[in-house]
Amino acid sequence: MILISIISKRLDRNENIKYRWFNPKATHHTRGNGICVSLSGLASAVANEGGIGVISAVGIGMLEPNYRKKFRQSNKIALTKEIRKAREKSDGIIGVNIMMAITDFDDLLQIALEENVDVVFIGAGLFLKKPEMPEGCTTKFVPKVSTARAAQVMFRYWASKYNRVPDSVVVEGPKCGGHVGFKKEELLGDQKPLQQLIKETVAAIKPFEEQFNIEIPVIAAGGIYTGSDMYEIMEAGASAVKMGTRFVTTHECDVSDEFKQNYIVLQLRTLH
Repeated sequence: MILISIISKRLDRNENIKYRWFNPKATHHTRGNGICVSLSGLASAVANEGGIGVISAVGIGMLEPNYRKKFRQSNKIALTKEIRKAREKSDGIIGVNIMMAITDFDDLLQIALEENVDVVFIGAGLFLKKPEMPEGCTTKFVPKVSTARAAQVMFRYWASKYNRVPDSVVVEGPKCGGHVGFKKEELLGDQKPLQQLIKETVAAIKPFEEQFNIEIPVIAAGGIYTGSDMYEIMEAGASAVKMGTRFVTTHECDVSDEFKQNYIVLQLRTLH
């Protein structure tokens, strides 16, 4: 994490940044890393280094005693616990990653809003419905997309329906793990570089920045592993990066050492 802090672009805390949540020392966020990989341990460690530490809500309750019989309740209990534990360990920026495709999406989003997390990252679907906000809630919304067109459709809908837009957007390229919006042939054939996706999305979002007189950070995800990767994607227009695999084998990651060791011994040919 020190490496990230040194080579990332920094934001001056004296600048007139529109959103406090997007004013970290290091413009880096952890990715979802679901099924109990990224919990309060990793999230708080990243937040303490100045990034945005993200807790994944997917399958988060699997370590609760009655998970198989009461998985919805177990997920809600576990997410509440992990958010509060992260808050105890860090006064930095804490986020939650939730997939729209899961059956308890609404329940977990409600927990995140009730706990007033700094930001929710929402993927695996077009995030068109703006949720009701609990009193005093200041949570920011960051949908994840794979194309500039998807971002444009979503932002246009929000602007028309709610007279506002999401606070930021994550662009997940074809090298991104998880539920990305690419067909199999697109992943196996010639891929559109993440740099190009970022440039297209920045251009698509620009009119909404002008319409609402705000800054809308575009965050890059997928295949970003080194400081050089981060520098190149930021030169293409990204305001930050979102990384997951890079942190699985760290001491701070919440999974077992056996799980981490499996990552370490993998050969490159098994990662396709």
